[in-house]
Amino acid sequence: RINFLCWSFSFSPFSPSTILQQQFNRVGRVEHGSVALPGVIRSGSIGAESLSMGTMPSAQQQVIMGQMHRGHMPPLSSAQQALMGTINTSMQAVQQAQADLGEVDNLPPLGQDMASKVWIQNKVDESKHEIHSQVDAITAGTASVVNLTAGDPTDTDYTAVGCAITTISSNLTEMSKGVKLLAALIEDDTSGSNDLMGAARNLAGAVSDLLKAVEPASGEPRQTVLSAAGSIGQASGDLLLQIGENESDERFQEVLMILAKAVANAAAMIVLKAKNVAQVADDTVLQNRVIAAATQCALSTSQLVACAKVVSPTISSPVCQEQLIEAGKLVDRSVEGCVQACLSATVDVEMLKQVSSAASVVGQALGDLLEHVCRYASHGEPIGRYDQATDTIMTVTESIFSSMGDAGEMVRQARVLAQATSDLVNAMRSDAEVEVDVDNSKKLLAAAKLLADATARMVEAAKGAAAYPENEDQQQRLREAAEGLRVATNAAAQNAMKKKLINRLENAAKQAAAAATQTIAASQNAAASNKNTAAHQQLVQSCKAIADHIPQLVQGVRGSQAQPEDLTTQLALIITSQNFLQPGSKMVTSAKSSVPTVMDQAAAMQLGQCAKNLATSLAELRTVAQKAHEACGPMEIQSALTAVQTLKTELQDAKMAAIDMQLKPLPGESMEKCAQDLGSTSKSVGSSMAQLLTCAAQGNEHYTGLAARETAQALKTLAQAARGVAASTTNPQAAASMLDSACDVMEGSAMLIHEAKQALVSPGDSESQQRLAQVAKAVSHSLNNCVNCLPGQKDVDMALRSIGEASKKLLGETLPPSTRSFQEAQSELNQTAADLNQSAGDVVHASRGSSTQLADASGKFSEDFDEFLDAGIEMAGHTQVKDEQIQVIGNLKNISMASSKLLLAAKSLSVDPGAANAKNLLAAAARAVTESINQLITLATQQAPGQKECDNALRELEAVKGMLANPNEPVSNLSYFHCIESVMENSKVLGESMAGISQNCKTGDVPASHTHDAIAEAAQLMREAVDDIMVTLNEAASEGGMVGAMVDSIAEAMGRLDEGTSPEPEGSFVDYQTTMVKYSKAIAVTAQEMMTKSVTCPEELGGLASRVTTDYSQLALQGRLAAHTAEPQEIGFQIKAGVQELGHGCIFLVQKAGALQITPSDSYTKRELIECARTVTEKVSMVLSALQAGNKGTQACITAASAVSGIIAELDTTIMFASAGTLNAENDESFADHRENILKTAKALVEDTKMLVSGAASGQDKLAQAAQSSAKTITQLTDVVKLGAASVGSDDPETQVVLINAVKDVAKALAELIGATKCAAGKAADDPSMYQLKSAAKVMVTNVTSLLKTVKAVEDEATRGTRALEATIECIKQELTVFQSKDVPEKSTTPEEFIRMTKGITTATAKAVAAGNSARQEDVISTANLSRKAIFDMLTTCKQAAYHQEVNKDVRSRALLYGTECTTGYIDLLEHVLLVLQGPTAEQKHQLVFYSKRVAGAVTELIQTAEAMKGTEWVDPEDPTVIAETELLGAAASIEAAAKKLEQLKPRAKPKQADETLDFEEQILEAAKSIAAATSALVKSASAAQRELVAQGKVGSIPANAVDDGQWSQGLISAARMVAAATSNLCEAANASVQGQASEEKLISSAKQVAASTAQLLVACKVKADQDSEAMRRLQIWRGAGGDGAAGNAVKRASDNLVRAAQKAAFHKADDDNVVVKTKFVGGIAQIIAAQEEMLRKERELEEARKKLAQIRQQQYKFLPSELREDEN
Repeated sequence: RINFLCWSFSFSPFSPSTILQQQFNRVGRVEHGSVALPGVIRSGSIGAESLSMGTMPSAQQQVIMGQMHRGHMPPLSSAQQALMGTINTSMQAVQQAQADLGEVDNLPPLGQDMASKVWIQNKVDESKHEIHSQVDAITAGTASVVNLTAGDPTDTDYTAVGCAITTISSNLTEMSKGVKLLAALIEDDTSGSNDLMGAARNLAGAVSDLLKAVEPASGEPRQTVLSAAGSIGQASGDLLLQIGENESDERFQEVLMILAKAVANAAAMIVLKAKNVAQVADDTVLQNRVIAAATQCALSTSQLVACAKVVSPTISSPVCQEQLIEAGKLVDRSVEGCVQACLSATVDVEMLKQVSSAASVVGQALGDLLEHVCRYASHGEPIGRYDQATDTIMTVTESIFSSMGDAGEMVRQARVLAQATSDLVNAMRSDAEVEVDVDNSKKLLAAAKLLADATARMVEAAKGAAAYPENEDQQQRLREAAEGLRVATNAAAQNAMKKKLINRLENAAKQAAAAATQTIAASQNAAASNKNTAAHQQLVQSCKAIADHIPQLVQGVRGSQAQPEDLTTQLALIITSQNFLQPGSKMVTSAKSSVPTVMDQAAAMQLGQCAKNLATSLAELRTVAQKAHEACGPMEIQSALTAVQTLKTELQDAKMAAIDMQLKPLPGESMEKCAQDLGSTSKSVGSSMAQLLTCAAQGNEHYTGLAARETAQALKTLAQAARGVAASTTNPQAAASMLDSACDVMEGSAMLIHEAKQALVSPGDSESQQRLAQVAKAVSHSLNNCVNCLPGQKDVDMALRSIGEASKKLLGETLPPSTRSFQEAQSELNQTAADLNQSAGDVVHASRGSSTQLADASGKFSEDFDEFLDAGIEMAGHTQVKDEQIQVIGNLKNISMASSKLLLAAKSLSVDPGAANAKNLLAAAARAVTESINQLITLATQQAPGQKECDNALRELEAVKGMLANPNEPVSNLSYFHCIESVMENSKVLGESMAGISQNCKTGDVPASHTHDAIAEAAQLMREAVDDIMVTLNEAASEGGMVGAMVDSIAEAMGRLDEGTSPEPEGSFVDYQTTMVKYSKAIAVTAQEMMTKSVTCPEELGGLASRVTTDYSQLALQGRLAAHTAEPQEIGFQIKAGVQELGHGCIFLVQKAGALQITPSDSYTKRELIECARTVTEKVSMVLSALQAGNKGTQACITAASAVSGIIAELDTTIMFASAGTLNAENDESFADHRENILKTAKALVEDTKMLVSGAASGQDKLAQAAQSSAKTITQLTDVVKLGAASVGSDDPETQVVLINAVKDVAKALAELIGATKCAAGKAADDPSMYQLKSAAKVMVTNVTSLLKTVKAVEDEATRGTRALEATIECIKQELTVFQSKDVPEKSTTPEEFIRMTKGITTATAKAVAAGNSARQEDVISTANLSRKAIFDMLTTCKQAAYHQEVNKDVRSRALLYGTECTTGYIDLLEHVLLVLQGPTAEQKHQLVFYSKRVAGAVTELIQTAEAMKGTEWVDPEDPTVIAETELLGAAASIEAAAKKLEQLKPRAKPKQADETLDFEEQILEAAKSIAAATSALVKSASAAQRELVAQGKVGSIPANAVDDGQWSQGLISAARMVAAATSNLCEAANASVQGQASEEKLISSAKQVAASTAQLLVACKVKADQDSEAMRRLQIWRGAGGDGAAGNAVKRASDNLVRAAQKAAFHKADDDNVVVKTKFVGGIAQIIAAQEEMLRKERELEEARKKLAQIRQQQYKFLPSELREDEN
């Protein structure tokens, strides 16, 4: 063993002391930990002592070994933590293996026949091989752990260590299974079995000790690891010794350890020399370097010794040799490092010479060790005389060939060649003298003489070339002589070379089998962490395939090693090696493809290494097998003949065991499995024999040998299956019959192979060919007899014979007389026909089941056939017409023939269920039986029209019903899509047919009218089922890219546009115009979405294409009506033409979507789809243009209304920012700076209002002008009001909200006015719509006046609260009017949401009472803002809940009633508060309670009404705070995922900021990343705030107050979801924009949505929070990448940056477009008109898009909880 060297230094009290400490200067990560660690308290060396004053106790010295406090260890790194997880998992596997090794496997009783003994021996050999390969892997893994854990822990590759540990544990698990099986197989030797189990348990215990020692947190010294590794080596050797697989002898191991110790001693010498250098070194740094290098040298040497001890029992394994060589390399590197350190530390020549000399000794010792390993790697065989001489001859002759033209060089090479051949001849003569076998001695002497003669000829030719160097003929003679010598050498050394190749093949096969075993173990270990199901399943299949070939390969190696001179065993090894290559290659491919999907890094590394080793082993196996096959020559025919004769002997032995009742099935064998194997193999035998006959007749020896080999392999499987069937049956006679028939097959097959061999001698001999044919016929007969011995087959044959016998009754010339009446005969025929049809279905079903089921079903079928035949003959006797009688008999014959075919098909399928087309043939035979029966019944029931068709249909349905029970079995050759088309087409026919049945039944048989209702009900159910299947098929078709039905639907809708007579319109052109605009824009939006999804999610294109189809169908229907009502008629033509063109574009788009779904990666198809989508968008613009031309003013109203809706939505967002206190002015300005602009713009809006009202009665041009002007003015008004509100300052958010609410009221009134104007346009003065227009105009004027008053009161603190309250009262009254209208809301809501909204009324009521009592203007403003929102939300949800489809009329009326009462009561309360403010008295304040109680009563009634809406299935929701927490974390995760997606879009070298120096794409990406980061941090802060509220008790952890906490939590959940969704959409838009597949407008919209949703989240978080809490400070003052500021402003700034970047890009993009101006006058005018048209169209599209956005936001805001839009504080 190696002694670690200690350093000793002398210290003097008068000289400076030097303390040496090993130091590693490296850079690493900072590890976080606590410095406040507990101390290690230990007892003193002499126990307790007394304390005395004035004296100092003596020094105590004590050394404690093996103890260290865990707290003083450095914290584990992430890699070490991962290793700990691997070790823990491996430790569990080791413990399970130890538990499993407590008892052996239980095997079923085995027989004593030859096959059983062979099976046992094979299993023993396989188990030993697997155990050996697994022990190899364990020792190699242990050595790898030893090597990898050497050195400093920070340099350790912990993933590789984990891989090695995983290899050890996974192989130990598999080894335990093999040991248990092997112990069971050798259980007769009880002591041997116990010793084997004990050795395996010892190995498992040693592995457990190693795992404990290498734990990063264990703190164990290095010697413990080395000791545990040595124990594994010792235990491995003991285990291999127990199974008889200890290949390395004791002498080799002794020499190995001696050489390893020699390396250690040499290393100790260099360490001593390095110590001397260190002592004289002046520089401390250099001295420390020498010490460190010497220490590393000693450590690496100890590693080598430990590694040698571990791998010595398994040194035959290449991986073990590799680990030992790697340990040697570490020693070599450490010695080199020591030498270099000494060279830099001193210039003393003598010392350096000593170090160099010691290093040389280490190198020599290390070389001896590695040479010893390599010698054993070649199995200890020195390079023989034959091999060396042969290699020399081959090499030199090649040199002679290449030296033609250089006579001197050729002569020199000839001398070398002559010496080599002389050595070879002498060696051969020596071997001949000592050879015992006379024949072999003669062969050697003859070969030596042949070689000597060839050498003599070569020498003479060389002399001629030397004498005449310029003579080319002499050089050519020398070349020819060298070639002859080469041929003679090959002939002489052939046997030796063949033996060498076979040995090499044996080794390659063993290594390949071991590598495959390791790969299977690695695959099983990686299964738990493989996230790709498809890759995992493929890997599992590969493991199963190669696992079936490993035993055959092992048996081939064992057989070749047991009989090294037997050509048959050699050929068997070659064949099994070649058969192993294909599944092995598939295994390598599957393993490599699975490595990236395995999440466990250690398991993935293990799988990758095993796959690499297997690939290397397969390459070697492939090369050696090919060479061995060439060297051994054609032996397949003789080998096959020997194998078949051996099979016959085994079957005869099995028959003797069966007679003695001792034949037992082998483990894993069953009657069903063996029967199926026998049936399927019988066909393989027949096929291979047919190939054998053909090749033998042609005289092709090579292919005849291959066919003979395949025949022998198939016969082996057949013999095993026959023995299994015989062993599984309980009938001795049946077993004997099966074995006899199998023996006949083997005997005939042997004769056939023998005759084929003889036929090759004389290929054209007719007599030989005749004998071949006769023998083949006999073998075929024997095969049929063997198959007929299977259980169930005889019963089918008996049924066939029974049918044949019964059918003879049809051959008579006369029929027997009838004994029954016609009605009785007909009834009997129908009954027996039904029974026979049912029996036919049972036969089909039983053919897929057990043999017993088939026997019973075939017997029942024959009985039913006999009865049916008698009934048919009876029915034929009643037929008076001779021709009809002949037809009946003919049909009975057809049924007989079809029945026989059915039984034959069932028999064939039961024998070989996997046969190609067998199931289809059986189904066709069953249908033929049913059709034959139907034909007969048709003849017999011609007197009852319709009855026969119904009966036939019922029988056909009964026959095909079984197909649906087996959906995975093919019944036709149609493809998937053809099947869908067929089903869809036939479904339509089926629906029409069912309608015809129902109709015709009602008009036919009057007496059976009582069945009409049942028939109608059945027909209705059938139609519904057909509709369901059509829906399902359409979905399946669209998902699979099948769009034929969609294209037909669009084409059909286009065709209806041109139909002459249109239906009578029920509405006006404006109505149809509005609907068409909606569907047109929906198509454009879907087309845009398809452009995006074509890149991101092609699988979703099917649903989008279906949506386009549906929208276009509706558009075409409305277009037909709009064209009919349009004036003038030319407009109608334009609308039709536009819709037609759009239809063509939709068809192309849908077709491209289907094509892209089929080939998602086709970039050309993607480009085509994007182009089609753009075309559709252009066609939509044409449709909208035609609609606008039909009603310009109305269209302008629609556009203006859309713009106003967008303004209202933006104002809602601004209100939320103001409520959150984040609406600040960008400059230092006051409200007075904006007051005049507000007043001036408001007055301009009043003028626009007048023009709008007058425009309704004027022409379309004036109306359009008025609508456009009003939209422009309201936009200006909202802008100046927002600037004014911002100038008020965020410290007064309530006033800001009052201002914005005032302009919002104006905008809402304008939207209503525009809508009323659109409806009233062109109507008479007395039309009701005109009254609505006047009413809307009054509201508009009122709201503008209210805005003006509010603006004037903003700076008047004494009146602004009063003014806000007045505006709120007026606004609530207007909202109540809308509530009381008869308009049904577009959407409905739930009663739960309604109840949540009522809570806001309660809160607002309390605030109103408090404001009335305090009479403070600030409280009044807050009350006004809160009241407006609470009432709006309540009215909206009340009406939506009341009009839910499940709410009855009574409950709806109650809800509307109490909603009105609640609102009027609240208005009265606010008006009383207003009265109190004007003249506060105690009595008036006291009356506030009365008004509040009235509101509370109405709220109570509303809640009770909502409870009535909920029904009986309502249950209380779960804890809302937990839901809020989950949603917040989920939202944060979604945002982070989106941010990661952005990071992957474009790599960057350093962080950037979104400024003007970047390109547009970079600006987009950087701004989007900023938004994602900001929103992620914001959501996480919101999550912390929510948790803090739970901890403070402000939100219950259990739903004690579910309505209160749930309302707040739902607001938080909704806001978090909206932030996550908006951020995700932003990232998708940024991605698409950078790739050029989306517009900048979409990007701008996404950024604005992020800002709006962020404001909602801020409001929701602020509702119940403590403003001074840490969480709220983090939420409000968030320090992000952009600097300090509010969180909402951080997100808003990032969003603004993105918007500006996109707008700037769009502006420059527009500037960069070059316009070519036409010079001609007419062309120029046309160009101007076209540009104006495009400009108007784009403006219209912009306004429509704003309208849609506003509607979406408006609907979303209506459903938000009240707390999401208010501030209770």
